[in-house]
Amino acid sequence: MKPNFHYLVQLHYTLGNTMAKKKRHRSRHKILDRKIGISPGSLFIPFEAHAPRYFLMSFNEQMFKEQELVSYAELVQQVKSQPEATHWIDIRGYADLTMLELLKQDFDIHSLQMEDVINDYQRPKVDELDNRLFIITRMLRWKEEHHSLDDVQLSVFSGPNYVLTLQSDYEDCLDPLRERIRVGKGIIRQRPPMYLVYAILDVVLDYYFPVMAAIGTYIEVLEQKILDNPSKQALRETLDLKNELTKLRRIAWPERDKMNELLRMDEDIIPDKLKVYFRDAYDHSVQLIDLIDSHKEMSTSLVELYMSTVNNRMNEIMKVLTIISSIFIPLSFIAGLYGMNFARQDPDTGEVFRLSMPELYLPYSYPTLIILMTALVMVQLYLFYKKGWFKSF
Repeated sequence: MKPNFHYLVQLHYTLGNTMAKKKRHRSRHKILDRKIGISPGSLFIPFEAHAPRYFLMSFNEQMFKEQELVSYAELVQQVKSQPEATHWIDIRGYADLTMLELLKQDFDIHSLQMEDVINDYQRPKVDELDNRLFIITRMLRWKEEHHSLDDVQLSVFSGPNYVLTLQSDYEDCLDPLRERIRVGKGIIRQRPPMYLVYAILDVVLDYYFPVMAAIGTYIEVLEQKILDNPSKQALRETLDLKNELTKLRRIAWPERDKMNELLRMDEDIIPDKLKVYFRDAYDHSVQLIDLIDSHKEMSTSLVELYMSTVNNRMNEIMKVLTIISSIFIPLSFIAGLYGMNFARQDPDTGEVFRLSMPELYLPYSYPTLIILMTALVMVQLYLFYKKGWFKSF
């Protein structure tokens, strides 16, 4: 599956200091919400948890059924009533401790794994237990109005005839996959549940590429903004973007390691005929890291561009001041010279001083001096023009 780069829109910056503070506050709250000192595997309702919603897709080559169920008990009943079908159990929201305990029992989920599910700021990884996989991946969205990344944890459990996904939000990036299953496109209905696991991971990775394309467009916007007006706000936006790219890199590298570990799984867990698909997803993760490194270098060059543009503007200002100073220095010299009050003759003896300033007593001395000073300014401007000093203005 090749990533799609063709459905992005023009980005416009509207992020202010208030929104940045709210975002940092939410990020800190996710970390501080972790309970300190409790026993391993203990469950608790996380901060800002949503009430759970239960979605079920049951299908095979002959049938398909999709429904949203009102209770967890009804969900389990539907799964058990159709053992011949492949079930995609999609639970969105964690705000039900009783449901989480029942989920552990009914699907034989280890307490530590369930703890990782609800502490939803885990790095991407894969665990294998009794030929069943527990996978954590992170879904990305680019928030155009804030120019920031929003990442949501998606936890995936594989079973003999089911794939269980859990997430904290109601919205995700898996709707294209759901639509493929609904219309029967591809080979998902014909393949074992492990192929559905691959399809989920592949769609999540594919959504990273539009994010990278949006970031690339935003870098171009920032570059033009810095060239037009290298303000402190533009520098702040660039530094924020560097932080977002650092965050994205911390997500992408474990994603690549996770796909590499899946490729090394035994035949009993992932058949060799399915590993070609996981290898394709691994290639996407490697390509993603290359794009992140490239964008990070570009963001670093934006900071250098900002410093260079600011220095160039300072040089232009100094150039203007230098030209003004060069014009007024000879004028100031002339005005200062003829502003000296030397007497033409001795007031006591009446003796005429031959070396005094005779120009001071000429009838047209003042307009003559003004014309001389004006001509001097015009000559200077002409020489500056011939040297090309005005071309950069």
